[in-house]
Amino acid sequence: MKAFVMEAGQYKLKDMPEPQAQKGEVVVKIHDAGVNRRDLGLLKRYGDNPEALIIGSDGAGVVESLGEGVTAFNVGDEVIINPGLRWEQNSDAPPAGFDILGMPDHGTFAEKIAISAEQLEKKPAHLSWEEAAGLALPALTGYRALFTKGQLKKGDTLFIPGAGSGVATFLIQFAKNAGATVIVTSRSEDKLAQAKEIGADIAIPTDSDWVKELEGQTIDLVIDSVGGATFNRSLDVLKKGGRIVIFGATTADNVDFNLRSFFYGQYQLFGSTMGSREELRDMIQHIEQHDTHPVVDRVFSLDEAQEAFDYLAEGKQFGKVVLRASE
Repeated sequence: MKAFVMEAGQYKLKDMPEPQAQKGEVVVKIHDAGVNRRDLGLLKRYGDNPEALIIGSDGAGVVESLGEGVTAFNVGDEVIINPGLRWEQNSDAPPAGFDILGMPDHGTFAEKIAISAEQLEKKPAHLSWEEAAGLALPALTGYRALFTKGQLKKGDTLFIPGAGSGVATFLIQFAKNAGATVIVTSRSEDKLAQAKEIGADIAIPTDSDWVKELEGQTIDLVIDSVGGATFNRSLDVLKKGGRIVIFGATTADNVDFNLRSFFYGQYQLFGSTMGSREELRDMIQHIEQHDTHPVVDRVFSLDEAQEAFDYLAEGKQFGKVVLRASE
């Protein structure tokens, strides 16, 4: 089968053996797979390893065969893949042994995958294949950051620095579903307009004076994945006693901030990563209840995987970038 792999310090398209379902596993024929920013950095971690590893965390497809003991699914079922491994119940932090599909295990950027039946959920019927393919990792990340960690409630005001990522588009939609006011930033006028189209109430330029632009707004919650470039600016507009949730650091891992101002302001700082299977199921129920559709920016073929990576690395997307593995 065709697959996009890491091998000997390179990303490449390669023919790989078709997987077989072992005990407790199923083989899923992948229809579409979602590309995440995580995928872009895996090569640095994998190094010059000569063994080909299929990458990719998100995907949706059809159950093709069942291993011994699998009773929860049938051949022909339409499913999405839960990329969070070995994290079943909601907890304050991931348990020991938690990992994300696509390294060290073979991932979804292939025509087929063999995976534990425990990692599958029924595909929401209202979603297209490309919408379902890019759902699990970014939507679960956003759902946990917003509700489990951020404790967003109706009437709150949410501030999101950076409006174009897949997670940000879910944050906007989920927060509006919950009855919150949403404020976003972007350097792109197009992305500011697109953010308002999917529900953002206020959209301001990233390079503007946030304190001036947001004068009169009471921001209850900030959810930030940009990192060093925006952390202190976010604190400047967050209300005293407000909450800030960090789930990424695309600009810088380290940041300096004034501890005295922080504790006098009684701010609450939370870290968040992905989420549990319990939260994934809650998130799926949420999008079904509210008829929420993921925002898909572009669909590339599996042969165009490197082009899709380049497109995502340049930050051109608004929403999800998807690979079409099979028709």
